[in-house]
Amino acid sequence: MHKTTNHKPTRSSFTLLRQLCNLIPNHLVPQLAREHAVEEKSRTFRPWSHVVSLLYAQLTHALGLNDVCDALRLHSGPLSAIRGATPPSKNALSHANRERNPKMAEALFWTMLEHLQQLHPGFGARRRPRFAFRFKRLIHVVDSTTIQLVARCMDWAKHRRRKAAAKCHVRLNLQTFLPRFALVDTAGEHDNRRAHELCAGVQAGEIVIFDKAYVDFDHLADLSLREVFWGTRAKDNLQCRVVRRLQHGRAGNILRDDLIQLTGPARKFYPVWLRRVVAWVEVDGELREMVFLTNNLEWSAQTIADLYRCRWQIEVFFKQIKQTLQLADFLGNSANAVRWQVWTALLMYVLLRFCAWLSQWGHSFTRLFALLRSALWQKLELRSLLEVYGTAGGGGRFLGTPQQAYLAGFR
Repeated sequence: MHKTTNHKPTRSSFTLLRQLCNLIPNHLVPQLAREHAVEEKSRTFRPWSHVVSLLYAQLTHALGLNDVCDALRLHSGPLSAIRGATPPSKNALSHANRERNPKMAEALFWTMLEHLQQLHPGFGARRRPRFAFRFKRLIHVVDSTTIQLVARCMDWAKHRRRKAAAKCHVRLNLQTFLPRFALVDTAGEHDNRRAHELCAGVQAGEIVIFDKAYVDFDHLADLSLREVFWGTRAKDNLQCRVVRRLQHGRAGNILRDDLIQLTGPARKFYPVWLRRVVAWVEVDGELREMVFLTNNLEWSAQTIADLYRCRWQIEVFFKQIKQTLQLADFLGNSANAVRWQVWTALLMYVLLRFCAWLSQWGHSFTRLFALLRSALWQKLELRSLLEVYGTAGGGGRFLGTPQQAYLAGFR
């Protein structure tokens, strides 16, 4: 008879929730609270307790204020060990979400992302994914996701007669699968109005891919002047004329490859030539004809089609944060409350990704979230727990190297 060994995680003096919160430096939250005038308005419910409460709400999928307040009050002892955090009352948490400046939560997210990358340079390092072996430059993907809200409670977010929604615009680094820029706004404005802000930080020589909703020829001309390579889909009403054909006849799934000149009103914004590629692209098992635009005249037509195919990977990112974290039920109806919760969800995503990277987690992000949620108040060493549960045939879907994590179809 063979004796089987049951590997168990190492016991710890701290709960899993405390270990996650300890990733945030001691000075950071008080410093940001002072900078954004949050500290002076808080009395009994400190900014640190506010952040811990919202992180707990994300990890437990809290459905309302009572859900968070009652649970934290029942665990007030272990909670107080997290740098003196205190359980909030329903009114205190509601008031904090409504009145406190959500810019603090936004600053906390970006500061933590930078801090973790400096702490461990391997996390989010610049490495090339397998499908883009030809490029030694950053590839950015820009897109937005709609967060449905309750129209009768959130008048500030109404964009149709009976619908209300917020929208999260993200510029994602495709090599690291980490956001480089994010913007939370109402869904009433068109996406192309936010294109300038989203791409403001893209450097010369880098590549940015976005959907046709972000097509604004004034913005595309600005990117070209900054020597940024871009790729997008053409709108159905694009007015142009063919200047030169770069391909005669069909070649594989590439139907046409032309240099074009814009006509009509768009020409005054973008007077120089563009590249237009028409290709068959497989979507949900069916071939569809798509028209792509780019300012690069040297890449092959197949490279342009493949680059746009990479843009669909941002949908995996949106699927993770919307289906795993708590972005379906909100703890307040005000714009500030929604923004606090969205930025806290993004912060929790980065913290979980960092833990997965440290422990070489080999399973899906969903399983990582479910495992930590089930053992939140247990005193187990976090890294040991993930290493034990991460060795049972994960299949490589969520490897510790985030640069190659969600690239199905390009292996």
